[in-house]
Amino acid sequence: MKLSIISLNYKKPELTVSSMESLWKQYKDEFENDDFEYIVVDNSSKDSSFEKLQNEVKKYKNFHVFENETNTGFGGGNNLGVTKAKGEYLLFLNNDTEAEDKGILRMLEYIQEHNDIGILGGKMLNGNGTEQPSSGKFYTLTSVTLFLLGLQRYGVIDQNPKEIQEVDWVKGALLMIPKKLFEEVGKFDEHIFMYTEDMELCYRVKLHKLKCVFFPDIKILHKDQGSTNRTFAIVHIFKYLPYFYKKHKTKIEYLYVKMLLLTKAILLIVAGYILRKKYFVDTYSEALKAIE
Repeated sequence: MKLSIISLNYKKPELTVSSMESLWKQYKDEFENDDFEYIVVDNSSKDSSFEKLQNEVKKYKNFHVFENETNTGFGGGNNLGVTKAKGEYLLFLNNDTEAEDKGILRMLEYIQEHNDIGILGGKMLNGNGTEQPSSGKFYTLTSVTLFLLGLQRYGVIDQNPKEIQEVDWVKGALLMIPKKLFEEVGKFDEHIFMYTEDMELCYRVKLHKLKCVFFPDIKILHKDQGSTNRTFAIVHIFKYLPYFYKKHKTKIEYLYVKMLLLTKAILLIVAGYILRKKYFVDTYSEALKAIE
């Protein structure tokens, strides 16, 4: 088996089914020839998702579904999927994506030809065909400051190179890695429930003196309609960004990042009260409590 494609489902079986259908349409030959397999992990949805997906995977060769007894987040769910994987390479692919060309096959061929690449990420598109920022720079103290000022929207941190090139990290929604390397570096850090786990994995791969590369020659539609909302994302970024610094950086850097997060949360809570914006008050009060 050359490639195991791993996706998570959490209470969104309709998205997962659409993703499965698109993969079969583009890669039917690869699945039928035992080159590809698709593994979906239902991350303890506690609804009818698992049963629905059980019925769907029966339609396709080399499609499998497994149930996680507890919701262990993005990293934990994908790590479970890896334990079931037979492929030499792994592709972590969000369930709210649809394959629109043979780009995954081109990615696989490229990473097989370049032994110095540890992780290969790909370009993702919005529903209107515009590009989503699909790679980024590591959070230095400067970039963290810019991020917390809201300047990431101007391409200061996130980026989408037009050509194949080395980057700091790629989004976990479309991330390819050799299975052997994934296991050697310690898999996804399961302390991180969701958000920053992709950057943290890329950081560890870089410590192994291997490259993280962006591959733009692929068309993956990313609906960005997964199992979270904006408040959830903000709270978890505030929680796990300091954790990344505590794990990998100096104590001074960790304290600086923590101070920035605390300051931003407090300022936005105050602004929320002044402007009568309940969303600000509720979201950043929760984020303030989450900072580690």
